[in-house]
This record gives sequence, C-alpha cells and structure tokens, in this order.
Amino acid sequence: MHMAHTTDIAADIAPDWAAIAVVILGVTAFAVGQGLTYPLIALILEGRGVSSSMAGLNASVFALGLASSTLMIGMLTQRMRGDRLIVASLLGVSVCLATFSAFDQLWVWFVARFMLGFCTSIIYTVSEAWLNTACPDRLRGRVSGAYSAGMCAGFAAGPLAIPLLGIEDGFAFALTAAYVALVAFASVMLGRYAKTKPEASEAGGLITFVKLAPVLTLMVVAFGFSDIAAISMIPLYFVERGYSQNFAAFVVTMVALPTALAQPFVGWLLDRLSRPVIAVSGSLIAAIAFLVLPFMTSQVALLITISILGAASFSLYTAALTLLGERFRGGLLVSGSAVFALAYAIGSAAGSGTTGLTMDLVSVDAGPVFVGLLMLVFTAFFAMNLMRVRAARR
Repeated sequence: MHMAHTTDIAADIAPDWAAIAVVILGVTAFAVGQGLTYPLIALILEGRGVSSSMAGLNASVFALGLASSTLMIGMLTQRMRGDRLIVASLLGVSVCLATFSAFDQLWVWFVARFMLGFCTSIIYTVSEAWLNTACPDRLRGRVSGAYSAGMCAGFAAGPLAIPLLGIEDGFAFALTAAYVALVAFASVMLGRYAKTKPEASEAGGLITFVKLAPVLTLMVVAFGFSDIAAISMIPLYFVERGYSQNFAAFVVTMVALPTALAQPFVGWLLDRLSRPVIAVSGSLIAAIAFLVLPFMTSQVALLITISILGAASFSLYTAALTLLGERFRGGLLVSGSAVFALAYAIGSAAGSGTTGLTMDLVSVDAGPVFVGLLMLVFTAFFAMNLMRVRAARR
C-alpha cells in the first residue's frame, strides 16, 4: 500500500508524455478510420442501391464487433501487454480498411466491418486506461480534452477524404489503411520511451465497474447514441433534404472540426469547475441543438447548430473520461474503459438503428427530434442524480 502511495505522488508530479503521445496518435488513427468509413460506406451502399435499413445494419455490425472484443478485454490484456495490443489492433484496422478497397461483395464488407469494430474497440479501451494511468489528476481534464480533440480531428479528417479521393475504386480505403499502418509503426517507436504501461483488466471487472459507476456508464451510452445519430444520420438527413453528397460529407466535418477545437477548452473547464455539472450542461445543449435542427432553413444556421451539437455531445464523453480517471485506478481503469467502449457500442447501435427507422417510418425531420427528446430524458436523469449526490454530501 505504501508503495502505491509513492507512485501516486510521483504520478502527480510527472506526466508520462511518451505514453500520452502514443495514445493520442493511436486514437487519432482509429478516428480517421471510423470518420471515413461511416459516411463513405453509407454513401457507397446507397450508390449501389442498398436500402437504408441494410446500411444501418452494416453500421450495427461494427458496434457488434466493438462489443465482442470489449467482453474479451480481460482475457486479451492478460495474454498480451497493453501497448503491444494497441499496435496489433492498429495493424488489424489497416487490414480491414484494405479489405474494403479490395472486395465489393456485401458479405465481405459485413465481416470486415465486424473486425474493424473488434480492433478499434481494443485500441480505444487500452488507450484510455493508459492515458489515465500516465496522467496526474491536476492535468486530467486538459489531457482528456487533448485526447478527445485528437479523436474528433480524426473524425473530421476522415470525411474530408471523400471529396478529395472520391468514393469510387476503393482508393480512400487503401490510403487510410496505409496511414494506420504507419501510425502502428510510430507507436512502436514512441512506446519504447514510455515509463508507464497499461495494466491488465481483472476478471469480472466489467460488472464490478458498472455496479460502482452506473451513471458514468449511462453518460457514455447517451454520448454514443447522440454521436452516431450525428455522424451516420446527418449525411443522409441532408441528402434527403435535397443537398449534394459532397455537402453532406462536408457537414460531418463541420460537426467534427469545431468539436475538436472545443474539447481542449472543455478539458480546461473540467480542471477548473465541477466535472458533473459540465457533463449535464453538455447533454442539455446537445438535446436542444437536435430539437431545433428541423426548424433551421439557412445553410449557415444549419452548420452552426450542427457544430454546437457536436461539441456539446462530445463534451459529455470528455467529462466521463475525466471522471473515470479521477475515481478509478489500476485494473478497474481498464475495466472502466472497456465498459465505456461497450456503453458506446450499445448507444451507437441503438442510435444508428432507431434514428434510421424513425426517418424511414415517420419523416426525415422526425430523426433529430427523436434524438433530441431522448437526450432531454438523459439530461434530466443526470441532473437529478447530481442533485441527489449533492444532497447526500450535505
């Protein structure tokens, strides 16, 4: 116990910058892959005449991949060192992206999309735990903000490749595959200088974590729901409202770029103000932005609303990540990160599935309204929980 206390003090003085660099680099690569594949696959499948529901199903297979590797994370981290797992998974992502570029068959895309989810989830989980291990609490909000910014910048860069590289002949996939492989190589090089290593998750850690932190878990479910509704449905929403495919892809970038720029500021606030209050505020602003979307007519107003929506929705996640590192240590950090990935998978599968259905069955505008109302319910729950905790402390 005494030993752990000493390392805690040491951790409070010196952040492990090499580890933080590996983590942010890895998650940016993961996000470029995801930011590109979500709109690109949706647009390619639509171009091939595949139905919205089938495209939604393909996106859900990705979430299934996320979920399945998350459930195996305890076993995986005990078999293989965390930093090596990240590199192996980056290589896996590269292979999956290359598969999209080489094959046209829909069933191959389903398999590749599942494996893409499987590998990205490992990068995500181990990286987050490592980030929180490598970072002292006084900097936690800001480092989480930088991590979230890297992730959003990746999401923003992905769709930008679409107008540049086009959606034909799989070139965009092939180029991204090469980029991710390069990041894997850089991660090996940087990893040599890291002083910390991600710890192995303990058996049954997922259930333990959910029991200890149900509200944190739900925050990430809410984020997954609104995030995927934003990424996967907004391009279709704009195409249905009569805008061009390129404009629709550009909109995804306009969600991600301001979000990326906002996260370091959100991180700074998280180190200054009450972390739970910031989470509730983010959730509320996102809910309002979704609800007003259908009433926006000018392109500028639409883009501003969407930018606010993205930044607010993502701040919910930055807050949850900061709270995770503040409250947990060791193996429970890995379990917590795994629960986050699982919660995100559940939220995103529900988000892409139900929003697509709502838009198919009711109307195009019903999609954002439905997400907005659900986010209001989440916000009310988070706010009530916050008041309950504060009352209990008095």
